[in-house]
Amino acid sequence: MQAPQLLQHRSSAFHPCRSAAATIKLVLHRPRVAPRATQSAFVSHGALHLLSSAGWCASRSQKRCTNAQRHVPQAAATSGAAVADAAAPAPGWPGAKPVPLLISIAIGVALRFLVPIPSGITVQAWTLLSIFVSTITGLVLEPLPTGAWAFLSVTAAVFTKTLTFSQAFSAFCNDVIWLIVVSFFFAKGFEKTGLGERVATLFVKAFGKSTLGLAYGLAFAEGLIAPAMPSTTARAGGIFMPIMKSLSETSGSLPGTESANKLGKFLVQAQFQGSVHTSALFLTAAAQNLLCLKLATEMGVVIASPWVTWLKGAFAPALVGLLVTPFIMYKLCPPEIKNTPEAPAAAAERLQKMGPMSRDEKIMLGTMAFAVVLWVTGDAIGVSSVVAAMLGLSVLLVTGVLKWKDCLNYPPAWDTLFWFAVLVGMSGQLNSLGVIKYFADVVGGKLVAMNMGWPAVFGLLNVAYFLLHYMFASQTAHVGALYSAFLAMMLSAGVPGMLAALSLAYCSNLFGSVTHYGSGQGAVYYGAGYVSLKEIFSMGALMAVINLTIWGVVGAAWWKVLGFY
Repeated sequence: MQAPQLLQHRSSAFHPCRSAAATIKLVLHRPRVAPRATQSAFVSHGALHLLSSAGWCASRSQKRCTNAQRHVPQAAATSGAAVADAAAPAPGWPGAKPVPLLISIAIGVALRFLVPIPSGITVQAWTLLSIFVSTITGLVLEPLPTGAWAFLSVTAAVFTKTLTFSQAFSAFCNDVIWLIVVSFFFAKGFEKTGLGERVATLFVKAFGKSTLGLAYGLAFAEGLIAPAMPSTTARAGGIFMPIMKSLSETSGSLPGTESANKLGKFLVQAQFQGSVHTSALFLTAAAQNLLCLKLATEMGVVIASPWVTWLKGAFAPALVGLLVTPFIMYKLCPPEIKNTPEAPAAAAERLQKMGPMSRDEKIMLGTMAFAVVLWVTGDAIGVSSVVAAMLGLSVLLVTGVLKWKDCLNYPPAWDTLFWFAVLVGMSGQLNSLGVIKYFADVVGGKLVAMNMGWPAVFGLLNVAYFLLHYMFASQTAHVGALYSAFLAMMLSAGVPGMLAALSLAYCSNLFGSVTHYGSGQGAVYYGAGYVSLKEIFSMGALMAVINLTIWGVVGAAWWKVLGFY
């Protein structure tokens, strides 16, 4: 196939292949078969095959698109069916999944009535802890979609008079929550205008002559887009997986077959493992980052100039991670195709078909540059991060780049608003009632009594926090359940506040690639069919060691230079 055939012209409504943006919209609006609390987007496993084949399908004919979708592997299809079957309610019952529902409720009830209340904790505090534990269990087992389960939890807290109505919904006025929501609308702007696809295609053109160069180009393209698109799931499914799938299939590398080793497996593994560093690099690159800092503030750790401080702290270890990850993947799962001379030509053809930047793309680019400048300089000029984001969204609305209907019809933003606010609100009330401090003092006191010193406690707790992610199907659920407790334990052991808060926050990104279920991008990349479940777990475990080493060694030295401790 000639290079020009590789890339799809941005389609009209009548083209047989859907654009990536249209497919994302379809996925986000379709009934969710297996909802997953991810870094902000919810993608059903069964829809991933449609998603990954969209956007960069070749445009010659409907037959080409049909053939591309026929390459969905049997193994992945079987896996998708298994996920759907596991997530489906019992036959004849359209509501919550009975077994996960009963387990989630039973754990909370058992904690409340069967476990003795420790001295120093009130009945109200223990009841709220029971509801919170039940909430987290439900986020993991998913008896209902995340937002619906959060609604049931907050209703239980109000009905039992554990919290007043105003206490239960206090976090809805939280500026960090609204910063996350507005950031989602920026992501919608990237999707709608096609600016994200253009940026990725430019990197393919610049770096794509070799397979390794192609991986580096895609990795750094994600790093450039990440500050304005706070969802690794949206970046993976809406931009990078469609590009990688088209490049792979054009090279004869098909999912679910031996030919996956030609190119597709390497590209998917490199992008998946590298994505944890791009999401850790910027405060606004992932929704859980903002949640971490909000919880840290409630624990008394206030970080000045958060956007800049976060970037400075992550810069050296994240850069090392981005530089070494594609090379490590190149050695551990080497592609059979070493050179891809047709990729830059195909990318150039794609850019030619896209034409010059549209008015909306230019406004989107200028608005994001304006927002980033305000995020960097905001503290000095008295403009908070959320106000900077609101100003940027106002520009997009006034200029018509986004319509208000676009915002109303973007479910991830509103869904995240609700369940994030519930988690933050409950966590804040637990802290106010002294529950987190109580357990932190108990565990922290024992650690101090062992005379380990705070550096040893710091390393031990970070590793434990990281490994516990195997129990979670969501990075944000993990943060909501454990971040405050682990931060409190570190503080009790004498770990400097900024070091403790940021290290745990960076870890909240790094564990996103250890499994296929632990993050939204994991579901997207696994669902493409190029990587087996065994390969996901084995490579995830190996890269967990490598990433913890990079951030533990390079990060520790860098944080010392910055004065974090």
